Amino acid sequence: MIRFPTRTAALLANNALRRINVSTAVCTSFSGKFCTSRMMSSAPLVKPVNPEFSSGPCKKHPGFDMNLFDKRTLGRSHRSKIGKERLALAISETKRILKIPSDYRVGIVPASDTGAYEMAMWNMLGARDVDVCHWESFGKGWFADAIQHLKLRDAVTVNELTADYGELPDLSKVSPTNDVCFTFNGTTSGVRVPDGCEFISDHREGLTLCDATSACFAMNMPWEKLDVTTYSWQKVLGGEGAHGVLILSPRAVERLETFVPSNRPLAENISTNKKKNKLDEGVFKGATINTPSMLAVEDYIDALSWADSVGGVDGLIQISQNNLVVVENFVDENEWIDFLAKDKSTRSSTSVCLTLDLGPKEIKEFVALLEKENVALDIGGYRDAPPSIRIWCGSTVETSDVKALMPWLEWAYNEVKK
Repeated sequence: MIRFPTRTAALLANNALRRINVSTAVCTSFSGKFCTSRMMSSAPLVKPVNPEFSSGPCKKHPGFDMNLFDKRTLGRSHRSKIGKERLALAISETKRILKIPSDYRVGIVPASDTGAYEMAMWNMLGARDVDVCHWESFGKGWFADAIQHLKLRDAVTVNELTADYGELPDLSKVSPTNDVCFTFNGTTSGVRVPDGCEFISDHREGLTLCDATSACFAMNMPWEKLDVTTYSWQKVLGGEGAHGVLILSPRAVERLETFVPSNRPLAENISTNKKKNKLDEGVFKGATINTPSMLAVEDYIDALSWADSVGGVDGLIQISQNNLVVVENFVDENEWIDFLAKDKSTRSSTSVCLTLDLGPKEIKEFVALLEKENVALDIGGYRDAPPSIRIWCGSTVETSDVKALMPWLEWAYNEVKK
């Protein structure tokens, strides 16, 4: 028998365990034959404290507690004094925290980000030619609406600038004389526009219509480049769904007051006061078009208060960036996983989309396994995207939870590959 010193034996045993990476190896004998051994991979010891990584509705902010809500508006009319005050507070705090210019309007509108963006499209497009830029599902949807429902090509030229998932179209082709529609961050592809939006001219003649639902509060918004901006507070701030926010520059207001589409019906919305041909300012002072959920409004105000407590928009951006760095380091260390985004400079810090060295069925098994372990919920890639996973790394997700998730990704991959 070969004997090793105690310390050497311990080191050899530890190295062997690392190589084998098993927690159990059970083998029993039956009728003189050995059964097949089942080698179970060692699961990580630490789980994320919160397994919610959904890309919308997104995780509530740390310390969330409904008992802290101001409940005076519950059961009251949104037209009451207190109702109007709370809606106006939500608007003013939005402008302050997002550093929106004082001459821009901010309004709360129905039907989430989709309702806000559709409202802008139906009221403003058609005055001049349009460039529609899309590289993922939602941008593609705006293009389809422009062509099929608004029928813009009956009146103006509509240019389609597109690219495959993981890439951006050639944004240098955006014309400063045209209106332009685009998503700031592709929620379903994990690709965002370049920082600063330099593809938009400071001397543009057309309007920019920006769907920023998964960018606001997590990325720098160059307001001087943006005429119409929309988002839903159920994304980066983890608010409740069904409400949208519409932000208008003075140029966008001018369009509303001087352009009336001739080829489409317009329901009650942000249109101008017909008698004075001026924008109806009520929406931007808290007089919402439809009845909002005042509970959802209080939830939003609470999220804004939390955002303020972590350093405002700058603090929120830093949290999301920190989360992305954790994932980037993990991807750099593992060959079986990669970003769907091809260019690091336009990689999303919120909707982080990842491809795996697995087939579509195996990816579903991978996702289901992590959900079963209550480690990561709702991380499957979007239905129209290439087979992938999508991990929300927005500002309400704690960096410690992202760090705890990474070893579990490797564990799940090894389990599925077996």
